[in-house]
Amino acid sequence: MAEFVPVDPFDIVIFGVSGDLSRQKLLPALFHRYCDGQIDASSNIIGVARSVMDAPAYIDMVRDCCQAATEGAWPEDMWQGFVKLLSYHEIDATDPQTDWRPLRDNFAGEDRPRIFYLAVGPRLYVPICQAIDAADLKSPLSRVVLEKPIGSDLQSAQRINDGVEAVFEENSIFRMDHYLGKETVQNLLILRFANMLFEPLWSNQTIDHIQITVAETLGVEGRHDYYDKAGAVRDIMQNHLLQLLCLIAMEPPNSLDAGNVRAEKIKVLNALKGFDAATVSNNTVRGQYTSGHIGDTRVAGYRDTLPDDIKNSETETFAAIKTEIANWRWAGVPFYLRTGKRMHARRSEIVIQFKSTPHNVFGEGQNQPNRLVLRLQPDEAMRLFMQVKEPGPGHMTLRSIPLDLFYARSFSSLKYPDAYERLLMDVVRGNLSLFMGLEEVMAAWSWTDNLLSAWDKADQKLEHYAAGTDGPLQASLLLDRDGRAWWNDDIEDGA
Repeated sequence: MAEFVPVDPFDIVIFGVSGDLSRQKLLPALFHRYCDGQIDASSNIIGVARSVMDAPAYIDMVRDCCQAATEGAWPEDMWQGFVKLLSYHEIDATDPQTDWRPLRDNFAGEDRPRIFYLAVGPRLYVPICQAIDAADLKSPLSRVVLEKPIGSDLQSAQRINDGVEAVFEENSIFRMDHYLGKETVQNLLILRFANMLFEPLWSNQTIDHIQITVAETLGVEGRHDYYDKAGAVRDIMQNHLLQLLCLIAMEPPNSLDAGNVRAEKIKVLNALKGFDAATVSNNTVRGQYTSGHIGDTRVAGYRDTLPDDIKNSETETFAAIKTEIANWRWAGVPFYLRTGKRMHARRSEIVIQFKSTPHNVFGEGQNQPNRLVLRLQPDEAMRLFMQVKEPGPGHMTLRSIPLDLFYARSFSSLKYPDAYERLLMDVVRGNLSLFMGLEEVMAAWSWTDNLLSAWDKADQKLEHYAAGTDGPLQASLLLDRDGRAWWNDDIEDGA
């Protein structure tokens, strides 16, 4: 049984507390950690937004979002304790005339962590940090949390980071990518560096190729102002997918210290092959969904949901990439990255496909390659596909059968925290290991800018796919040309 280790008392200020991120993730995460005894009753959770709300309305909002995210019976006794930690201030952080004194009065002192969580758009990161500095809100133990994406390209990311670092030191900046807080993602480190079984096999000597998929059934869901300027590459590939690639491909760090882990990830990003106008056409696909069905529900196409002034948008809602890592361990191993909206199923997974045996003694079609499939969401699982003989007399028929680890089944008695719950507690502890460093962000944007620039130079065609499918046909052809195929096994919940 896992133990929830309490953290020291802290003060956290959530800017943009009335927004979707705060209501759907941050406030429920803090409530759940309080219910499990990790958050001390003397901590302060301070909400800041421009929304006009009095204290009762704010408390009702927080209760509603925590109830919506709580499974089972509502713990009214815990709620009555949690509500004492809450306060709200109507503040426009970009207004020079803002009176910050009421907020400052909520701080318990300078001998505890003081966290500023910027649950707002990246364009507000620097103005809010400047306002924090001007209002003398910082303390020696202050920390700031930035949500992805940090900027829209290398230049804007550099500008944002320069502005934030003018106020906060690098070791107090926590760049959030919630994928790094998922149990299965963290288990990548355990799988690789705590099991001698896999490390000798983890190279181009035995691995044929690697696939990483982040697929969503959701559309833009009212976020067209942001999404149409970002697209699938900036929104998902630049951060989530590249972070997963780094954890798969990195060399063993000297320790799990943040600096050592980041150093190995940066090496991977710097070795990741880029594109030019010639190679981008052969090795990438960009797509956009049209109307279709998600299950039994008819959904509109991407352009059908947009305002009139951008009805002819060329923004990609799907991207598939073939790339390689130019180093000794991975030379010649293709990495296939895929992400999209309105796809057949919500699924985030990594597939490591090993090479076939050098000589097949069982007959044509009788020997499938081994695969290690890591499901991140939903139904977190690890599956190692092995070849076994199908039972029966008088014949030799092979089947590919998985050795399964389903979290829901193997840890059925344990309610383990979600990604935001875990990462918030790491912020309080000052543990930077699961957060992105500045050089990581810059290296990821450098590779992403190269891809986007190559698309522009090649005038890369936008392929279309029906909602409820697995993307454009061209994405399948991307692998088919190499004699491979996307892994689309539907993993059950392990029951």
